[in-house]
Amino acid sequence: MGRLTTHILDTAAGVPAAGMKVELYLLDGGAIHLKTVQTNADGRVDGPLLEGAALMRGHYELRFHAGDYLKARGTALPEPAFLDVIPIRFGIADPSAHYHVPLLLQPFGYSTYRGS
Repeated sequence: MGRLTTHILDTAAGVPAAGMKVELYLLDGGAIHLKTVQTNADGRVDGPLLEGAALMRGHYELRFHAGDYLKARGTALPEPAFLDVIPIRFGIADPSAHYHVPLLLQPFGYSTYRGS
């Protein structure tokens, strides 16, 4: 059964990014909001964002609310912050596969990849 998961690491602080808001959108046919979650103490969401029949072939976007997270941690940021909401667009080609989209975050940069 296919599933979509994520987790966030605050690489500047060396800790999981707990308490970050993450939104999931399906982009095919317009931006359709599917889910809003918040990361737990491990920087993960408590379950798959999508799984089984809910995970369909198509284009998706995760929106990571990094600015709010960094401000809540007391990170010194310029105004406006360099990073606020980070959109990651990706495609699901095989709905039976596991798609893991992690975010490695710093106040002035980020990276992502397809994890396992």
